[in-house]
Amino acid sequence: MKVLTRRGLAAAVAAGAAAAAAPALAQAPFPSRPVSMVIPFAAGGPTDTVGRLIAQVMSADLGQPVVVENVGGAGGTLGAQRVAGARPDGHTILLHHIGMATIPTLYRRLAYDPINGFETIGLVTEVPMTLVARRNIEATNLSELVALIRRRGEALNYANAGIGAASHLCGLLFMQAVNTRMTTVSYRGTGPAMNDLVAGTVDLMCDQTTNTTEHIRAGTIRAFAVTTSERVPSLADIPTATEGGLPGFEVSVWHGLYAPRGTPAPVIARLNQALLKALQDSGIAQRFADLGTAPVAPARATPQIHREFWQADIAKWRPLIQAAGQFAD
Repeated sequence: MKVLTRRGLAAAVAAGAAAAAAPALAQAPFPSRPVSMVIPFAAGGPTDTVGRLIAQVMSADLGQPVVVENVGGAGGTLGAQRVAGARPDGHTILLHHIGMATIPTLYRRLAYDPINGFETIGLVTEVPMTLVARRNIEATNLSELVALIRRRGEALNYANAGIGAASHLCGLLFMQAVNTRMTTVSYRGTGPAMNDLVAGTVDLMCDQTTNTTEHIRAGTIRAFAVTTSERVPSLADIPTATEGGLPGFEVSVWHGLYAPRGTPAPVIARLNQALLKALQDSGIAQRFADLGTAPVAPARATPQIHREFWQADIAKWRPLIQAAGQFAD
C-alpha cells in the first residue's frame, strides 16, 4: 500500500484540481467578451464602411458586440501592428485591404512581421477600380486613351492618393500594361487628388468605384474602363479593360479579416462562421451593391483560400513596387 506524506498529498490534490480545471479552460466559450475589430484607417472611408457593415451581423451571430476601433496612420501599419501584438484569443481582429499584400514590400522596416504575424479568417469583398480622366481629355474610349498615353508619355500627369494607396497601385499596374510611364503626382488622400482631376489640373487617375461613381454619374470626370473581368452593375455602361482592348489589366481593392498569429483553430473557425453569416445577409449584399461591390462567394471566404489569395497578391505586387523604386519608409 502506497502512503502519501503531507507534501505528497498536497501535490496530489493540486494536480487533481489542475486536471479538473483544464477541460473547463479548454471548453471556455468564445467569445467571452466583446470583440474589437481594428480598422487601420480613419472613420468614414471605404474600409471603415465595409467593416462596420459586417460587424453588425457578426455581432448578432457571435452573441457579443463586435466593436469597430479605428487605429489609423502610417499607411495602415499602426493598426496592423496593434493586432499582430494582441493576445491570440480571437477577441482582437483586423479588417484590412489590399495593403496587406503591398506593405511587406512598401515598408522595409516594420516593428511586426507583416506576413507571419497573422492568421487569416476570410476574404470579405473586392471593390472594383475605375480608370478615369479629366472630362475634356483628348480621347473618347480606352484605345484612344492608350494611344494618347503612348504618344505623350510623361507629358501626361497621373494622380494618386499617396504611395501605397489603391490609386497608386492601380497606376503602377496600368503603366506596366501600356508599357509607358507618365508623370506621377502624389496627394495626401483621394479627396484632393479627385478635386484636381475634376478641375483638370491633372490628366488621369485610377481609383475605387466607391470614390469615383458619383463623379462619373455627374459627368465631372470621364470614365474609360472598370478593372474587373465583368462590368460593374452600378456602372453598366463602362466597359471592362479587356473589352476596351487592354486584356490582363485587372485589379481590385479586396478586404479580409485577420487574427493574431497563434489564435486557436476553433476560434478562427467560429469567427469565419460569423463572417460567412454576414456575407450571406441580404442587407449586406444591398449595401455593398450601393458601393459598387459585392460580398465574395462563400467558397472564397475560407481561411485557406484567403491565405492563398493573399500570398499570390504579395508575389504580384512585389516586382512592380521594387521596379518603381517607390517605398513608404
